[in-house]
Formats: sequence, structure tokens, C-alpha cells
Amino acid sequence: MSEGGVPSVADAIREAATRLSATSDTARLDAELLMAHALGISRSDMLLRGMRDPAPQGFEALVARRIAHEPVAYITGSAEFYGLDLQVSPAVLIPRGDSETLIDAAREHFADRASPQRILDLGTGSGALLLAALSLWPEAQGLGLDASMPALRVAQCNATKLDMAERARFLRRSWRKGDWRRDLGTFDLILCNPPYVEDAAALDPQVRDHEPASALFAGAEGLDDYRILLPQIRPLLTNTGIAIFEIGAAQQSAVGEIARNQGFSPRFCKDLAKRPRAMIVSQSF
Repeated sequence: MSEGGVPSVADAIREAATRLSATSDTARLDAELLMAHALGISRSDMLLRGMRDPAPQGFEALVARRIAHEPVAYITGSAEFYGLDLQVSPAVLIPRGDSETLIDAAREHFADRASPQRILDLGTGSGALLLAALSLWPEAQGLGLDASMPALRVAQCNATKLDMAERARFLRRSWRKGDWRRDLGTFDLILCNPPYVEDAAALDPQVRDHEPASALFAGAEGLDDYRILLPQIRPLLTNTGIAIFEIGAAQQSAVGEIARNQGFSPRFCKDLAKRPRAMIVSQSF
């Protein structure tokens, strides 16, 4: 307890973590991130220098939101992806570590090849995939497409924040409508994390009740968007370009079959949990 009877930061975090344990598998981390946000400092600064300070009044309201299953990233308005600090809002999916598999796969592919010069991110959301790729290849130019204007505003803010606004352009296009490929040209690298959750899937409340359904659900089998995109992807690729799609952990066989039906010979990459997470296709395989 700090002076004046106000709980210290350390005490408030400890008590919040106990309460959050019924909601979250990362209760202590959640409490620390929320406290750092309430204090307006980084978590590392808080842990090093702020634990004996009095807890701020706004902390309890943040904890209450988390207890109601609101994701920490939406409460704090930020999420980390591939070393980048990104702005997020309920207009976009929260970037996840699983999606970093796509960036790792691209990095490995281009390790002994010419770097990609033009990069396309289909369903860009927060811009996470596109901006992570641009951070790896400073000479590249990127284009992000999304059907959601609020999502595109988030992506543009992130590009500006990361000093990539001159290299990242964003357009409102939906691959479910019209000639969405018009005037796009060809790309050395296409990245795509499409909706791939089955409509009837049982999801954690923090996902089901808070993240945008349009970016999650893709029909009864979770395959609708692969069936739309894979027949249309080849004209967008340069002769040596690749497209990398995120897939659900149990979708390798089904999505691979869709790709093979379009004349591709897909390759797959696993995430850190050793689950198939990324599918690579190209003009040549």
C-alpha cells in the first residue's frame, strides 16, 4: 500500500491478476499491460521504476473491461507484430503471432533471391503484414487492399506512424465484388490473411464478441475466400513472384486441394506450434 491508503501499482496489479484469472490465461501480463497503459508509460519502465507508485484511478475501469472479455489490444489501442508497435481498433483483427509465419516464409524465400520490389497485402486490416514486409525490404513499395474504410484508416495511421507512408498505399477494394484487380499491376510478393473460420465455429468470447466478423468467418467450411481468391491470383504475380496465404491449422488438405485445382503446387510452412499456417504458391510451382 502506498502512502495515503491508495494501493501501490504492485498491489493493484497483483489483485487485478487474481480477478482476471477467470477470464484470461495471461492474467498477470494483462494486468501489467493495462496498468502501464493507465500510467502512460511502457511496461518495462513501469516494472523497473513504477511498482511502488500509487495506482492510478483509471486502472479499475480498464480491468473491468478486460473482465468483460474485451481484448487487451482494443483497450490499450495497440498491439505488437514482428517488432512493430501497431495501432489497432475494433475495426481490425488483432495481429497474432501465428501470422508472423507468413513474414518468416517470405523472408526465407527471398533470402537467396532478389528482394521483392512490389508487395500486395490482400485484406490488410491494420496493415500488419504489409508494414512488416516493408520493414524488411526498405526499397520495396507496398499496396494494401481492404473492403473496410475504417480498417484502411487504421492501416494508414500505422504507415504514417512507422514512417512508411511514402512506400505504402491503401485502396478500398473487395475481392468479392466486381473487377477488384483492375489497374493493380503485378507483384513480387502477395500476402493474404483471409477470413477462414467456419461460420458455426465456437470461438472465445473475446474474439467472437469483439473482433470484426467480416474478417473472421468464411462460410460453413471456412473456405469461401480461398475459393474466390486462388482462381484470381495468378495474373497478379510476376513471373518469379509468390503469394503466401494464412490458413487454419486444420485446413492444409482442403486449401491445398483448391490451390492444386488451379494448377498450383502449394508448399506449406508451420508456425511455432508446428501447425501448418502458411501456404505458398507461385507461377512456377
